[in-house]
Amino acid sequence: MGDEKVPAELDRLWRLSSESRLGRPAKLDVDAVVRTAVQLADRDGLAGATFPRIADALGFTKMSLYRHAGSKDELLDLMADLAIGPAPELPDDAGEWRAGLYEWSLAQAAVFRRHTWLTQLPISGPPRGPNQIGWLDAGLRVLKETGLGWSHKLAVIGLLGGYIRSASQINADMAESSRHTGLDQNQIEREYGRALAKLVDPQRYPEAAKLFNAQIFEPPPETGPTEPSDRDFDYGLELILDGVEAAIATSARGWPPPNP
Repeated sequence: MGDEKVPAELDRLWRLSSESRLGRPAKLDVDAVVRTAVQLADRDGLAGATFPRIADALGFTKMSLYRHAGSKDELLDLMADLAIGPAPELPDDAGEWRAGLYEWSLAQAAVFRRHTWLTQLPISGPPRGPNQIGWLDAGLRVLKETGLGWSHKLAVIGLLGGYIRSASQINADMAESSRHTGLDQNQIEREYGRALAKLVDPQRYPEAAKLFNAQIFEPPPETGPTEPSDRDFDYGLELILDGVEAAIATSARGWPPPNP
């Protein structure tokens, strides 16, 4: 087993092989290709990070890039791991799991705000890049004294990651809508609430009608352009953490049985 060769894509993802130091230093390497791809995606969206555009930005031919990123799918894996960056330092003292997961979540949400194209990447499998494993390890360290088994810890991290990705995608979509309509987030919500208050029939949709007539989509008069979604994100995150707290309490009573 120890003699098995690491697949080329993992070799590049973990930067296991170094370029030859003989002769002139290489002008093109994995890091240069991936950094340029991330810069293009940040500027022009994921569709802008194509092999031809990367090659043009670097001054090389498209074919020369394949030595450093063997396919489009591999390039996306490399970009995702570079963009997410190193995991944050989190409190991992016993009893501090909630604060740790809260910081972990806010830090990851900040990554998605910096690189909005990350939510568009296909999920092709579990995390496998060094930075992604770093984030996984940070979450596991926060949960190490909770009494949860491995599969339950992974479930917690997966639930939080899915929530962060979904909320970030909604925020990115709303921001794109704002750019197209010229309306800020408060204006979009206000127009939505007023329109639905007129359309929703209280006989057919009694609770929805009460919702839209409660004027919760009307911002206070002094409120300027803001992102109410941040408030919604925090509330949803606290709900998830409440569920984790309940699971930890249940686990302390011996159910479900700890898994390997």
